[in-house]
Amino acid sequence: MPIPAIEMTDITKIFPGIVANDRIRFEVAEGEIHALLGENGAGKSTLMSILFGLYEPDGGAIRIRGRETQIRSPNDATLLKIGMVHQHFKLVHNFTVTENIVLGMEPRNKWGNLDLRAAEKRVAELSETYGLAADPRARIENITVGMQQRVEILKILYRDADILIFDEPTAVLTPQEIDELLDIFRRLKAEGKTIVFITHKLKEIKAAADRCTVLRRGKYIATVRVDEVDENELAEMIVGRRVNFRIEKRELSPGEVVLGIENLRVIGSKGVPAVRDLSLEVRAGEVAGIAGVDGNGQSELVAAIAGLLPVKAGRVLLKGKDISRESIRRRNVRGMGLVPEDRHKHGLVLDFRLDENFILKSYREAPYSSFLGFLSFPVITKHAETLIEEFDIRAGNGPGTPVKSMSGGNQQKVVIARELDLSPELLIVAQPTRGLDVGAIEYIHRRIVEERDKGRAILLVSFELDEILGLCDRIAVISKGSLVGTVPAAEADERKIGAMMAGVAAHG
Repeated sequence: MPIPAIEMTDITKIFPGIVANDRIRFEVAEGEIHALLGENGAGKSTLMSILFGLYEPDGGAIRIRGRETQIRSPNDATLLKIGMVHQHFKLVHNFTVTENIVLGMEPRNKWGNLDLRAAEKRVAELSETYGLAADPRARIENITVGMQQRVEILKILYRDADILIFDEPTAVLTPQEIDELLDIFRRLKAEGKTIVFITHKLKEIKAAADRCTVLRRGKYIATVRVDEVDENELAEMIVGRRVNFRIEKRELSPGEVVLGIENLRVIGSKGVPAVRDLSLEVRAGEVAGIAGVDGNGQSELVAAIAGLLPVKAGRVLLKGKDISRESIRRRNVRGMGLVPEDRHKHGLVLDFRLDENFILKSYREAPYSSFLGFLSFPVITKHAETLIEEFDIRAGNGPGTPVKSMSGGNQQKVVIARELDLSPELLIVAQPTRGLDVGAIEYIHRRIVEERDKGRAILLVSFELDEILGLCDRIAVISKGSLVGTVPAAEADERKIGAMMAGVAAHG
């Protein structure tokens, strides 16, 4: 038998209150694309962090290309030609794309000075070769989340690792970008690279992976050949039960206009209009979707509605009231909820406890605080316990768990649980299922539909066309910050929406 590129046996890792990895075995053949599957909190990222040297295991052994080794730091992993793209980006926000990519491996000229021009040229070449369209001189703080993901991918391509680990690499990419990335995987495999990628998207696994390993609640379940199982079987292995992929909805019965957007213009980070004279309505009892290629104004549109960016021109109306100049708190009080695109930046206080994050929008109100302004911790704890159980949030120390110590998928559940629990009249949902497993996606979709059936107005922004087509009643497509057209979901399909995303008008 050929010597495996990666062989991990009996890997155990224990954190306070939780066994993240429980005697896991994981084997990857040289030159294969291997998917690592499991529900949120199953231990996937922990296992790969051990392989990359971010954590030291409490037990077990690691062999790389047949040789037993101890990986105590990412530097050790780099020497073994192991590279990793993390689920939560490891970027310096006030550095440029190039400065982030070459950090720790800066090219020098003959006088020993940093040769940034040579680095930018190399980054531009890599970007063009792999179709990642990254501007080498752009600052990280000024680019979209999707573009930041591409920078992370460029970082390990720049280092020319032989074993490439991707933790949720396509979470914020559009379908076209995902196809391009999977093509990159195949090209890297053809060059002899070994690829491990964590994903919850079963279509990606079927399209690109040779084999996959499934974990559940920190334990090894199985390793199977992808061409020998279907998506339903994979989903059942992940969550331990049958998963319903079909979204059941009542017949559409829209009510009054809850959100009105009139000739909205928003200036983006580069000083140019990101949203251009856009008008849209969202009614009570409907899910209106926004589809578009990343970077075409979706993020700025959501930010302007929520009060995170100023409105240059036009109006945002909530139940007929102009809120364009109102504070974020006033918008919340009026009945607006937000699941943001970036949960770390706008959704959570990472240093706060889980129970504290649940009440970020309601801590001033009864029963969480008294009329004297003192917090009622027993009530807050009880509230957290209810949401933890209802949304199946994996937290080692229960309500007292620091949110920063939780997996990305469970952090996303915290944000969604808080917003859905408030049941606002208008719920803006941006990339709601980013990083969630199939079981959690099924549950979140059902809860969104329940809010719609209660008569709530929901604006959904997602790069997942399946999600847009399955959940929405109407789909608005934007390109270059302008509305291309709006179509009923019953008349839409991937081909039509894809053409509109490319800028073709609805009647075309």
